[in-house]
Amino acid sequence: MAAEVVSKKKEGLRWWVVGLVALAAVINYIDRQAFGALWPDISQELFPSLDADGRKDIYAKISAVFILSYAAGQAIFGKIFDWIGTRIGFALSIGIWSVATMLHAFAQGLLSFSIFRSVLGIAEAGNWPGAAKANAEWFPTKERAFAQGLFNSGAAIGGIISYPLIGVFAGFMSWQTIFLTVGVIGFLWLLPWFYIVKSPPKDHPWLTDAEKEYILTGQQNQDIDNDGNYDEGYNPNTGQLLGHKESWGVITASAAIDPIWWLFIVFIPIYLNEVFGMNVKEIAFSAWLPYVGAMIGAWFGGLLAQNRLGSGWTVNKTRKFVITLGCLIMIPCFYLLRTPESAFSAVIIMAVLLFGFQTAIGNVQTLPSDLFSGKTVGTLAGFAGMAAKLTAFGLTLWVPKLTAGGNYTPAFLIGGALALIALASVWMLCPKIEPLKSTN
Repeated sequence: MAAEVVSKKKEGLRWWVVGLVALAAVINYIDRQAFGALWPDISQELFPSLDADGRKDIYAKISAVFILSYAAGQAIFGKIFDWIGTRIGFALSIGIWSVATMLHAFAQGLLSFSIFRSVLGIAEAGNWPGAAKANAEWFPTKERAFAQGLFNSGAAIGGIISYPLIGVFAGFMSWQTIFLTVGVIGFLWLLPWFYIVKSPPKDHPWLTDAEKEYILTGQQNQDIDNDGNYDEGYNPNTGQLLGHKESWGVITASAAIDPIWWLFIVFIPIYLNEVFGMNVKEIAFSAWLPYVGAMIGAWFGGLLAQNRLGSGWTVNKTRKFVITLGCLIMIPCFYLLRTPESAFSAVIIMAVLLFGFQTAIGNVQTLPSDLFSGKTVGTLAGFAGMAAKLTAFGLTLWVPKLTAGGNYTPAFLIGGALALIALASVWMLCPKIEPLKSTN
């Protein structure tokens, strides 16, 4: 029996775990982006009497319902993951959202689409506090930004894959059949997840002793009682958590920077259709390009942070440097998007912009685990995600009015302002990014 246990030991098991979490993000974005990619066909079939602005308004309302539900789901699943753990939490999240995706095939209008998108939003939201939780469990502090970058690249890869995939499917499937088809993928993901992720690192039977020690020792970054021995860290209750200005720095930065991502993932296909007259197939083979920049940015931001930490930089200096760099890349891109020469120029500028976004956001998302430990990480990540989705909800509802007649300049200028707010929040409300202690 002992020999059998030893034979099952797997080197680098943490990378298999983050790989599965990243794959969940890929599936998440395929399921999510199918609606936007198919909207020109859906709107033509269900709302033939409306003009472009009328259809965009309905699209924005349905998308806003999704984002508002997503906001609630961030807080709900943040708590769920802290209560029932990463393994069952992910299974619950992806199982529900896969069913919700398939239900889209039966939608008949604004109300039914809003209901199904709402269920999808609540369930898909679990992916993000779940990833933060898995990151905190399975990786030492110095590797977390890179692990988060790998996870975030899953979202970008999902964006890259989803549009061409939907374009291919649209050649021989109805939009209803496409929703049924992509909804099945999530159930297939559950098989390797339950097989590989049997328990947290402390008790996982396949984890080698060396890797277990590397993970757990690298997470012991607090010594609250100053006795020279690392402990479990500071785990405040919700009231105490929100009493720290650093928590509000994380929440505010997330609320400012995250709507930038939603501005593009929601409106790229609508923008290309409205401004450049592209149809579903043309959108499918153009809208993926910005996600290439996002994918590279996710890797770059994580590797840069890991490199700086490895060279001796503090967590505080590293996080602020990488977040600042990402924001400074985004801001001029928003200005350039006011008057792109062509659809190709527009998607290339978007690719650079989303590169900057992902460079910054991966490090913003590691802040909860930099400041707290244990069960507090998922809670703060959930609150930050909820705030982010509330601001994204407001911006999404506002975009049709901002872009009436196809003028997207006001929306892009607001995006640049949001990047500045995110940057200021980190610098002003998180004066020193390090494990916090009780103020009592």
